[in-house]
Amino acid sequence: MADPTIDPLAARDVEFEAKFFRYGFIVVMAFFLVAPMFIYPVFLMKVLCFALFACAFNLLIGYGGLLSFGHAMFFGMAGYLSAHFAKVGLHVEQVTIFKHVITVGLHIPPFATELAILAATAVTALLGALVGLLAIRRQGIYFAMITLALAQMIFFYCLQAPFTGGEDGIQSVPRGTLLGMVDLTNNFAMYYFVLAIFTAGFLLIVRTIHSPFGQVLKAIKENEPRAISLGYRTERYKFLAFVLSAGLAGLAGATKAIVFQLASLTDVHWSMSGEVVLMTLLGGMGTVFGPIAGAFVIMAMENYLSDLGAWVTITQGIVFVICVLAFRRGIVGELEALLKRKLTFRQLMFEIFAFRHHKRAKEKRGGP
Repeated sequence: MADPTIDPLAARDVEFEAKFFRYGFIVVMAFFLVAPMFIYPVFLMKVLCFALFACAFNLLIGYGGLLSFGHAMFFGMAGYLSAHFAKVGLHVEQVTIFKHVITVGLHIPPFATELAILAATAVTALLGALVGLLAIRRQGIYFAMITLALAQMIFFYCLQAPFTGGEDGIQSVPRGTLLGMVDLTNNFAMYYFVLAIFTAGFLLIVRTIHSPFGQVLKAIKENEPRAISLGYRTERYKFLAFVLSAGLAGLAGATKAIVFQLASLTDVHWSMSGEVVLMTLLGGMGTVFGPIAGAFVIMAMENYLSDLGAWVTITQGIVFVICVLAFRRGIVGELEALLKRKLTFRQLMFEIFAFRHHKRAKEKRGGP
């Protein structure tokens, strides 16, 4: 006997979402596995890096309700760090603390590619923790403006810091080898390495969303006062979500710097924060696959419409306005809603047919 406490409509929605994710994941992975055979691998690697960046941002805004205008600081800073670690290593002669000079004498040779990416991601997560401590107690526009202000501070630091190369950035970053065996200068080998990083980060986000932590995060987004009344320490949940989002954004930026062998001010500029907002909203905020679709569309426009020059940005703006007006749930959000309506209609027709068949059978038997 079915449990009367379970809402059949809610159960149906959960079942639909599970199927949508299962089949969607298979389609996305199948596409990216074979895509290098007919699409330029470097373009696909750029899409994957920005897709992971957008997914990390979506975790914060789509499921936590926190709008950050400074996520480029994590993306760009991780790029600088991974490029520096991979090309130069880590050299610290002295550290000054409260006017006291401490001799360190730390000299580490250039890192292996995977270690450079991991180290940059870890440092970026730490930066996210520091920013989170300052910003997470604010809400709405105040939170957004604090993140923007801190991001601008990071931008000017990257412009003047000695290890970043100023306006020239860090160039000729070696791709190296993976685990000392796989030559990453080969675009196909590098592509599947990037795909593995993207898949790991994406699955971590999905696992977080569907965990008890993710459910509380959704509750905070929907009604934070009620979540507080239920005993949840909402600031702690938002802080952890912010740190995780920052770390994954850093993972995307660190990987991109290795792929393109370049770390520049473009990735830490405030416009990059705006671009990831555009990707997320275009694909579908609060959907699992939306940021991937949004990143693919935006990168495709920038790549294949590059001959238009400055008109590319105008075209992106027009597309964004059209999507906001006509497809408020984004590309994937509208697709998911359409499939859900079709499935609901089909199930409704099946139930009507079954009811009529049952009624006719009773009438033939002469029963009540």
